[in-house]
Amino acid sequence: MTRPPETFTTERLVARRPRVEDAEAVFAAYAADPEVTRYLAWRYYTEIEPLREFLRGAVRTWETGEGDHYPWMLGLRGTDTPIGSVGVGLGPHGAMLGYVLGRAHWGQGLMTEAVRYVAAWALAQPPLYRVWAFCDAANSASVRVMEKAGLKREGLLRRWHVCPTIGPEPRDCLIYAKVR
Repeated sequence: MTRPPETFTTERLVARRPRVEDAEAVFAAYAADPEVTRYLAWRYYTEIEPLREFLRGAVRTWETGEGDHYPWMLGLRGTDTPIGSVGVGLGPHGAMLGYVLGRAHWGQGLMTEAVRYVAAWALAQPPLYRVWAFCDAANSASVRVMEKAGLKREGLLRRWHVCPTIGPEPRDCLIYAKVR
């Protein structure tokens, strides 16, 4: 199976493998913020230890290659402090993207840079023909990220995704993709 690069850079960002020691910075930057995690599949963290456990699993995936989801920590170039994360889930013919960014960095086009890079990388891999992502239908900021990164709207997924910060009911989502 195709394996993503361990690091990459964009004009303003550096992406690297996660480390367990990132837990405090990730907690402070975005993981404990209910507004940042509002539309995500995971609830904001109220304690650091469960976040450390998640990071341990991410480190294991990168070390062993077992698993299909590879997250990167995103930092501003010239720093090593995480301000967000982008990840890619690899399937036999496509890749699914996911991302999160600390509120202090919203509205600057940073996530668009990261998503654009990961989408281009995925479509450059011979077995992958499709890169896709979805977001809650109410998440207009995420829609803009996907559109600016070159993904095209394919449709509405009815009652597709649960956002635990909002509630237990599945919510409608928009699906975007780029293909080659």
